Amino acid sequence: MRSSKLKKTLSRLYVQVLIGIVAGILVGHFYPNIGADLKPLGDLFIKLIRMLLAPIIFASVVVGIARMNDLHEAGRVGVKAVLYFEVASTIALVVGLFVVNMIRPGSGMNIDPAHIDSSAIASYAHVAHEHTALGFLMSIVPNSIVGAFANGEILPIIFFSVLFAISLAKLGPRTAPLVDMLDMFLQGMFGVVRIVMYVAPVGAFGGMAFTIAKYGLGTLASFGQLMLCLYLTSIFFVVVVLGIVMRLCGLSLWKYLRYIRDEILITLGTASTEAVLPQMLIKMENLGCSRPVVGMVLPTGYTFNADGTAIYLTMAAMFVAQAMNIHLTLLDQLVVLGVLLLTSKGSAGVAGAGFVALAATLASMHKIPVSGLVLLLGVDRFLNEARAVTNLIGNGVATIVVARWEGAMDVNRARAVLNRDLDFSVVDTSQEKLESIGISLPVGEPATGARNR
Repeated sequence: MRSSKLKKTLSRLYVQVLIGIVAGILVGHFYPNIGADLKPLGDLFIKLIRMLLAPIIFASVVVGIARMNDLHEAGRVGVKAVLYFEVASTIALVVGLFVVNMIRPGSGMNIDPAHIDSSAIASYAHVAHEHTALGFLMSIVPNSIVGAFANGEILPIIFFSVLFAISLAKLGPRTAPLVDMLDMFLQGMFGVVRIVMYVAPVGAFGGMAFTIAKYGLGTLASFGQLMLCLYLTSIFFVVVVLGIVMRLCGLSLWKYLRYIRDEILITLGTASTEAVLPQMLIKMENLGCSRPVVGMVLPTGYTFNADGTAIYLTMAAMFVAQAMNIHLTLLDQLVVLGVLLLTSKGSAGVAGAGFVALAATLASMHKIPVSGLVLLLGVDRFLNEARAVTNLIGNGVATIVVARWEGAMDVNRARAVLNRDLDFSVVDTSQEKLESIGISLPVGEPATGARNR
């Protein structure tokens, strides 16, 4: 009896990922030479997921918009999503700015900008030079849609997908066979995702082992105050801000976090939200959010709704200023806030996205030397885990908010899933089973539970 219970526990993905993370920390700390060579394990897992992102995002957006009742509905969902993204990001920026001013983690470091070797951040500074508002707008339109798919450029893919979906919607019912085919293709891609997720614990193990082996636990001690600041602020934002948002939606934040615990642990181990996007698309739909809303809001949120990155950017900018004894007035800090509202958008898919946005902000300010980013290089990988997890949780909440706002969410179904009254790992999610516990599906809408086995 006990052995069967242990076997069942070990078969759960989040337990396997947690074991992989702990094992990676131990190997990286005690056997750093081995740990440093394990980076390809984490990279391989993320490559496997990135391989699937372009077709999944394309099919999700196209099927979602094409199956909406009218184009006005699609436009309404998009506007509501953007409004929520802006409000949430602004709150995250303000929270980060307030906390970093209260704790002042960079004070006392007394760094002389003249003695900093900025060669390590030259590549980030070069990309940041092109990270302007006009450059961002130009990057939305791809030179070639084939190139955008080949390079996995999320924003251009979303842009093309929206245009293609609108054209299909305008053509009317005759496009239904193509939309159905794309839907079947999407389900096939989700099947590939389920296969890839078997190696998630290995990816988390490799990523964590490399991080600890390369940067060492000593790095954590050196910048411990900044790390503690960011992690506690991220926790505060999730528990208080997102907790209030979930309560307004009539759902429990804690039960939602339990529902996506696999994705949270994988993100923690790989420091990448991309690694769990396909799974999140499935889970948000199974939670009761309509497919059109999920298909539009979740992928777009990866670019426009980076709450964790927003917190990190304000804290990192102020940390560098404090470390260099650069006094910023309230007006200066408000300018930083305003610039970050622009530079924090659209950086998803760019290598070192947080660093690029931060470098662009400092370069436009002319108050804080861009060379100060060197201070963050050693600890950035550890900070990235906090912002990635916060981004993940925030985008799921954003999808719930827009779905509730749009009236496109089955709240009874969501509560049943979160309360574990409805187990989507069980095949029996027929119409009769759902209705027996008070859950109704729209006419013609198939039960989707079997997909999440």
